[in-house]
Amino acid sequence: MRAKSFSASSEPGESMRSFVVAGHLIGASKAAPGLYLVATPIGNLGDITLRALETLAGVDIIACEDTRITRRLLERFSINATLKQYHEHNAEQARPKILEALANGSSIALVSDAGTPLISDPGFKLVREVSTAGFPVIALPGPSSVLTALSVAALPTDRFFFEGFLPSKQNARRTRITELARIDATLVMFESGARVQDCLHDLASIMGARDAAICRELTKLHEEVRRAPLPELAAISDTLETRGEFVLVIAPPAADAGMDDAALDTLLRAALASGSVKDAVAQAVDASGRAKRDVYARALELSKDMRSGDDGE
Repeated sequence: MRAKSFSASSEPGESMRSFVVAGHLIGASKAAPGLYLVATPIGNLGDITLRALETLAGVDIIACEDTRITRRLLERFSINATLKQYHEHNAEQARPKILEALANGSSIALVSDAGTPLISDPGFKLVREVSTAGFPVIALPGPSSVLTALSVAALPTDRFFFEGFLPSKQNARRTRITELARIDATLVMFESGARVQDCLHDLASIMGARDAAICRELTKLHEEVRRAPLPELAAISDTLETRGEFVLVIAPPAADAGMDDAALDTLLRAALASGSVKDAVAQAVDASGRAKRDVYARALELSKDMRSGDDGE
């Protein structure tokens, strides 16, 4: 396995293009010039597709986030390849080199550390520039933690909204959750183990008793899925194993369910702490489904109480 510059001149010869599955050596044809977006396993390496293996063995260069992670996948299937890093920190410098290699007739595969490239991973600008330059862009579908979580969450899948990671700071996170609460679709988001407990408490306080699922380490040895209303998940969050990768799936708001008083107060207090009464009311009306005049009256009461509390300290 080599990590070199984007150049076709130092790539393996035709006789070296192969991969191994279940002890069987399978030859791979040289891939035609172009950029291949190759989905890779999110945990279980057995989830790789045959087409992905043939493409990874057949391209001149594999552009990847972390060569160590991609090398483990390639070694599992005995693929000899040239690896080159492409990630958010070197993308500006790497893109022109990729375009130059494509212009010289190279075939390049883009992979992320896990899952489908471009989904919460770098790659959008590269695909845009490659396609604008007139080079082929070929997608190889495969594993995705978003779709895997939706499949096992036992929540509606006819419409869903993928958020990615929520903000790490609580005020910003709560503001974003308030915005998400008004979306009439199942919500899918990523979270780190270090923040998942705080995130669940914020989700429960703002979105109320929506059904939800915590999906941890999907497809891996210690896969775990917990399904319950958000307040229950928040209540047990202190017992969660926080090692690993999390996907949270949250049901859409019920068509006839307005936000209860306690949840409305929590939402208004958070909004008032960082904005005006007018802005807080606008956020709360959209998120709660409650009448504007009622929300406004409650916001005035809470704002007065909050000011009195500050004055009394």
